[in-house]
Amino acid sequence: MTLCVLATIGCASLAPSDGALPVVAVPQVWSAGGNGTAQGVAATSLAQWWLRFDDPLLTKLIEQSLHANTSVRTAQAALRQARAQVDVQSAGLLPSVGASASAQRSRASNNTGNTFQAGFDASWEPDVFGRLRSGVNASEADARAAESSLADVQVSLAAEVAVNYIELRGLQQRLIIARSNLASQQETLQITQWRLQAGLTTSLVTEQARAAAEQTAAQIPSLEASLAQSRYSLAVLTGQVPGALDTALAASAPVPQPNAELALAIPAETLRQRPDVRAAEQRIAAALARVSQADAARYPSFSLGGSLGLRALTLGALSGGSAVTSALLGSVSIPLLDGGAARAQVRVQSAAVEQARVAYETTVLTALQDVENALVALRGDRERLTRLVAAADAANNAALLAQQRYSSGLIDFQAVLETQRTLLSTQESVAITTAAVAADQVRLYKALGGGWAVAE
Repeated sequence: MTLCVLATIGCASLAPSDGALPVVAVPQVWSAGGNGTAQGVAATSLAQWWLRFDDPLLTKLIEQSLHANTSVRTAQAALRQARAQVDVQSAGLLPSVGASASAQRSRASNNTGNTFQAGFDASWEPDVFGRLRSGVNASEADARAAESSLADVQVSLAAEVAVNYIELRGLQQRLIIARSNLASQQETLQITQWRLQAGLTTSLVTEQARAAAEQTAAQIPSLEASLAQSRYSLAVLTGQVPGALDTALAASAPVPQPNAELALAIPAETLRQRPDVRAAEQRIAAALARVSQADAARYPSFSLGGSLGLRALTLGALSGGSAVTSALLGSVSIPLLDGGAARAQVRVQSAAVEQARVAYETTVLTALQDVENALVALRGDRERLTRLVAAADAANNAALLAQQRYSSGLIDFQAVLETQRTLLSTQESVAITTAAVAADQVRLYKALGGGWAVAE
C-alpha cells in the first residue's frame, strides 16, 4: 500500500491543461474585397462552385476526377485506415475473451498419463487513469483530420482540373487568333506580290510581308503542342490515360466565366470552411490526447483475468464435465524506476503539441494570404482585360484601315506591318487575360475552401 501511495504521488500530471486553439489575429473583412466582389452576410455556397461556370463538360470532368483521381483514392484509403485504427483502439476498452484447448502426454518412471484441457479465458484492463480512452481520443482526432485531408485533396483537385480546362480553352482561342492573323498576313503578302509584279513596290517589302507571315505561322505548332499537353493533363487528372479526352476536347469553345458575382464570407467563416484549417485543428486535438495518454502511462495499471474450463485424463471425459477448473486473477503494475523514460515521453508528446499549434497558425495565415492574393489578382486582371479589349478593338480598326490604304497606295508597307503586329499582340493578350480572369476566380473559390460539402 505504501508503494502505491508513493507511486501515485510521484506521478503528478505533466499533461498541459490548456487545449484551446492558438490565437491568430483574423481581420473582420477582406482588405482586397472590392471591385465587383460583393461583401455580404449570406455568403455564396461553394460546395459545387464549378456549376457557376455553366459548362457541362467542365462539370463532368471535375466530377469524374473526384471519383477516379489517384490522389483522391489515396486519401480515401488513408481515411479508411484512420477509422479502422479508431476501432482498434476502442477494442482495448472492452474485455477480451478467448478459447483454448490443450493435450499433454507425460511419463514418469513406468507411469504414463494424458491430460486434456478445454476452456475460456477472459481479461480486462480497467481504464482507471484514462490511458486507453486518451488513445481512442487521439485516433478519433486522427480520423477527423484524415477526413479533412480528403476534403482538402478534393478542393485542390477540383481547382486544378478547372484551371487546366480554362488554360485549354484559352489556348484554343489563341490558336484561332493566330490562324486568323496568319490568313490576314498571307492576304497582305499576296497583295505585295501583285504590287511587285506591277513594279509598284520592291522585293524588300515582299520579304518583310513573308517574314511576318512565317513568324505568325511559327506560333501555331507551339500552341498545338501546348493544347495536346493540356488534354493529356486533364485525362490523367480524371484517372484516364493520356489521349483519352482528345475527342471530347477537340472542338474549340470560349473560356467559361462564372454567371454571377460572388458574395464573400467573412474571414472567420472562411477559415471554418477551409478543410486544411480543420485538419490542423484536429491534429492539435490528436497531439493533446497523446500527451494525456503518455502522462497516464506513468500511473499504476490494473488488470483482471480469469479462466473457466474442463480438465480430464481422457478426451471423452471432457464432455462429462467431471473436472471443472476456474481461476480469477487481479493484478496491479506500478512504474517505479524507468530512467525517466515515461516523463521524457510526455515531453516528446508535448513538443508535438507545440509543433501542431505552430502548424495551425501557419495554415491560418496561409489561408488568409491565399484569399487576399486571389482577390487582388482577380481585380487587377479584370481591369487589365477591360483596357485590352478596348485596345484590341482599336488595333483591329487600325489594321483594316492600314491594309485598305496600302492597297490604294496611300501609305507604305511599314505601317501595315506595325498594325498587324499590334493586332496580333493585343488579341492574344485579350485571350490570355480572359483565361487569367477565369483562373483567378477558380483560385478564389479554392482559397475560400470551396469544393467539398461540410458533413454535419
